[in-house]
Amino acid sequence: MRCELVYNVAASKPVLSRTTKREDGILGTTDDISTTASASLGDYVSLLRPTQWVKNVVVFSGPAAGLKLLAVDSFLCALTAFAVFCLAASGSYAINDTVDREADARHPTKRFRPVARGAIRPVTAWIIGVILILAGVSLAWATLGVIESCVVSVYVVMTLAYSFALKRRMILDVIIIAIGFVLRTLSGSLAVDVVTSKWLIACMFTLCLFLGFGKRRCEQALIGDADQAGQHRRTLLRYTPDLLNHLITVSAGIAIITFLLYTLDTSGMHSPFPKEHLFYTLPIVVYGIFRYAMLTEAGIYGGPTEIVLKDKPLLAAIVVWAFTALGVAYQNKLLGPGGLTELLGVE
Repeated sequence: MRCELVYNVAASKPVLSRTTKREDGILGTTDDISTTASASLGDYVSLLRPTQWVKNVVVFSGPAAGLKLLAVDSFLCALTAFAVFCLAASGSYAINDTVDREADARHPTKRFRPVARGAIRPVTAWIIGVILILAGVSLAWATLGVIESCVVSVYVVMTLAYSFALKRRMILDVIIIAIGFVLRTLSGSLAVDVVTSKWLIACMFTLCLFLGFGKRRCEQALIGDADQAGQHRRTLLRYTPDLLNHLITVSAGIAIITFLLYTLDTSGMHSPFPKEHLFYTLPIVVYGIFRYAMLTEAGIYGGPTEIVLKDKPLLAAIVVWAFTALGVAYQNKLLGPGGLTELLGVE
């Protein structure tokens, strides 16, 4: 037996369409079964989307590049920034789910979200969202510096603007998502008093552009029908598969080039570690980007987070690159003052 959720706009409540398979193999439906199931603890956890917190790990990129992760005070500051963004992001997700509840109810996977299927009332989700956002911003102002708190506040305003209006603006919707990751990176660096490399910011922005356009391609491939995709997200009517493939290709190329420029640039500020050795992780970077691009057209994943968490080869590539990058960053502590340069005789 398979259940399909259809949103009844006139009644403003979700209606559960139950599809059953008869003995003769013909599918039959009954469309008048409305769901008023009370919310469980799992529904409230789902509302917060804890799996999306993995995005906030980029907060640690600045402290890692500044060799501050091993210092207890700095690590705690970065961890606080991570917690702040988790609270703010979960609050934004809760509010976004109330705004998108009708569109989500027509999506093949998002229809199972607690607000879309009617398990959590929109007003309840609103209250939870506001409380979480206020908690995140308050924690930032109470524990982090003024500039870091302003960055968090800008992030909150921008994500709310995205939920209510900017996500309907083609191209700009993905740019806003990418800027959100840049703000996370800046916040982590500011929390531990690390000056962020402009090339690290460029890497983060271009990589997230690539991931964002890939997410749109995932949605398009998952839904299949163009009209249904447009009902879920208006911009998908104008994001044609050919256009998205072009944008993914261009942004992937730019992301790889900016990574190379970050590793090879010596004209800027002094790096606390020989970041030029990150150049040798290029094959892992290329593999990860190309595999993600391949998976966006499979039609089985809903977005970057799901791809990263469920595709084992891509997850393995990310883990290997992360440990390799940390090894490069902390090579002088692990191998002595000369690091890899002295051990392997490479420049």
